[in-house]
Amino acid sequence: MKIIAATQEIKKVLTSLKSSHKTIGLVPTMGALHKGHLSLVEKSIAENDVTVVSIFVNPTQFDNKEDLENYPSTLEKDLKLLEKTGCDFIFTPDSNEVYDHQIVSEHFSFDGLEHEMEGRHRKNHFDGVGTIVSKLFDITKPTRAYFGEKDFQQLQIIKKLVNIKQLNIQIVGCKICREQDGLAMSSRNIRLSDEHRKAAPFIHQTLQEVKQKAASFSFPELSDWVKNKFEKQTLLELEYFEIAEEKSLQTVKIKKENEPYRAFIAVFAGPIRLIDNIALSI
Repeated sequence: MKIIAATQEIKKVLTSLKSSHKTIGLVPTMGALHKGHLSLVEKSIAENDVTVVSIFVNPTQFDNKEDLENYPSTLEKDLKLLEKTGCDFIFTPDSNEVYDHQIVSEHFSFDGLEHEMEGRHRKNHFDGVGTIVSKLFDITKPTRAYFGEKDFQQLQIIKKLVNIKQLNIQIVGCKICREQDGLAMSSRNIRLSDEHRKAAPFIHQTLQEVKQKAASFSFPELSDWVKNKFEKQTLLELEYFEIAEEKSLQTVKIKKENEPYRAFIAVFAGPIRLIDNIALSI
C-alpha cells in the first residue's frame, strides 16, 4: 500500500498502470472510515487490478461551516484499516492540490436531480459533490468507482454526471451497511451522544415499517404516519420524509404497481444530521 498526496504523482503512477491495461477501482471517501467504506474497498479489490482510496474532506459540499470544522478526522486509524484490506494506493491530497488555491464549485445541472430532497435542504451541496467527483475522476481516471446507497441521491447524481460528461467509468452502487441495531453506518455516528445513539435506530425501524405498509397505504398516508411517529420521539427531529421515484427522485403522491420507489429520510439527533433510505415494493 502506497500513500500519495501529490496530484501529479498519483496521475503519473495510474497513467502508467492503465497503459499496461490494468483496471483501476476508485473509492472516494472523506475519511473517518467504518465497515461501510471498507466494504466498498473490498468490492473494488475483487473487481479491479488496482484499487485507489481517496481521503479528502471536500469543503465545497458543506453548506454548514460548523459541520465542516467538526467533521471527524482519523487519518492514522484510517490508514491502518486500509492496510488490512490490501488496497494499493491511498490518495490524501490537501485542498491546494485538489483546488489549486481556488476553493470554488463548478455549477452543474443534473436534470433536476439536484433540486430534490437533500438539494432543497443543503444549498449548493451537489455542486460541491459534482466538483470534487469530477476532479477525482480526472486525476485517477478509474475504470470503476464505488459509492454507497446510503447517499442514494448522490449515487444517482454521480451516474448522471458520468452521462453528462460522457466518461467511460462504471459507477457501482453498494448496499447500505448497518450496525447490528439497524442504524446506517456513517462517519457522523461517532459524534452522537450516548442518548442520541440509543435513539437513532428508530430511524431504520420506521423505514422498515414504511416498507411493510407501502402496499396497503397511500404515500400521503405513510408520510403523515411517519410525521406522527417522530412527533412522539422527543430525541429525534424529523427534517424530511419523502417517497420518490428512484430514477427521477421526484416525490410521488400516487403510486403505481411495479414502479421502483424509495423512501428517504433526514433526521437530527441533537446537532448531528442523519440520513437513510429504503427501497419499497409495491
